[in-house]
Amino acid sequence: MSSQEYTTAQEHAAQIDSIRTQYEELAELAGSLAHEIKNPLSVIHMNIDLLSEDLAEIDSPISRRSVDRVDIVRQQCERMEGLLRDFLRYARLRDIDLVPGSLNEQIETVLRAYQAQADAADIDIEKYLDPDLPAIMLHSDSLQAALMNLVKNALEAMEEGGQIWARTYPTRTGVALDLIDTGSGVDDNTVLHMFEPFYSTKEGGSGLGLPTARKIIEAHGGRISVQSEIGRGTKFVLEFPTPKRLG
Repeated sequence: MSSQEYTTAQEHAAQIDSIRTQYEELAELAGSLAHEIKNPLSVIHMNIDLLSEDLAEIDSPISRRSVDRVDIVRQQCERMEGLLRDFLRYARLRDIDLVPGSLNEQIETVLRAYQAQADAADIDIEKYLDPDLPAIMLHSDSLQAALMNLVKNALEAMEEGGQIWARTYPTRTGVALDLIDTGSGVDDNTVLHMFEPFYSTKEGGSGLGLPTARKIIEAHGGRISVQSEIGRGTKFVLEFPTPKRLG
């Protein structure tokens, strides 16, 4: 490499470091702002509830109209609180401490949590988990949060029964998990944008569930991909590396 090429490479690296630093500062600022908004919003929500109780004691056409308007304000407060909660979870996700663990155990725990909901919706959950699956480095709470988001989305995609398949298996570089549902599926444009923050096709959705799930999986050194077809369902593939010392 010539001296000029070396200098150019150094300048490029410095630019990348500068952009990364600016991004981290902006993310921290955004997280702090969201936290500051959350506090007064909680106060507004509490006082709206108290106002609703006061109005309920007054029986008049005006009070009934007021109760309806108060309910609208409460609903929007709850929506904003949910959005801020999802945003703070997304913004605060940094480096996480990973320990050896079982991917099978993580998905088993999540599927058990949703079994009652699946039974009520006439949805069958089928598990094909490799009993000899190698351990991976994981953070249990955050990984389960990512898996819960995916399973919840799968359940919501099936209105009149269906199936969910969970399959784990070894790969050349680690392990993988397939999550497949027979739901409504999504179009190619949605697949293209579904991991972008604030992109959502759900009414009232924050658009941060899947981006947060991807961020968690990437923090585990893994990756997530998706295939979907309208009317047939969706398949998520999660891949995680397996350090040789844990194989």
